[in-house]
Amino acid sequence: MTVVSSREFASNQSKYYNLAVNNDAVFIKRGKNTFRLMCTSEQNTSVRKRVYYEPDEDFYRSVSIDELKEKSREFIHKLFANNESNSVTGSR
Repeated sequence: MTVVSSREFASNQSKYYNLAVNNDAVFIKRGKNTFRLMCTSEQNTSVRKRVYYEPDEDFYRSVSIDELKEKSREFIHKLFANNESNSVTGSR
């Protein structure tokens, strides 16, 4: 790992570029900021093929947030209704 000032980097750019090409970590410090010099080869910068997946059965079972809220509200009301009916009949 090499840390250099921006002035040092400017005066010896080829040296630090060669270090980056050889996978040595080169950091350039300028004020409070630090920048990393990275090298990417032509192989790494090629356009990546995008992959699209078809929806599965979980996707088709999904619900919207509004449906989830409504179903949750209904479920909670049923729980309270059952609790009240049990307390009225005296079973605990």
